[in-house]
Amino acid sequence: MAYNKSDLVNKIAQKSNLTKAQSEAAVNAFQDVLVEALQSGEGLRLTGVLSATRVKRAARTGRNPRTGETIEIPAGYGVKISAGSLLKKAVAND
Repeated sequence: MAYNKSDLVNKIAQKSNLTKAQSEAAVNAFQDVLVEALQSGEGLRLTGVLSATRVKRAARTGRNPRTGETIEIPAGYGVKISAGSLLKKAVAND
């Protein structure tokens, strides 16, 4: 089972002794900081937990899976998320 936003807010409230409203404000603030960091190209790193960076994707030729027609996909940006050592250890020791 994956946590949705309300589950995350509840867990943070329980673990931090914050109210649900304060926890939701913290989650919303984190979301805003993450989006702003990626938009600016800076990225975000929580040492040991994760890092998120904006990556440039080159223009490329693709294929429409429905029709098989060749299409040109323009250059753009994507997001790369990497697990930190704490997450890797938590999953490996399960």
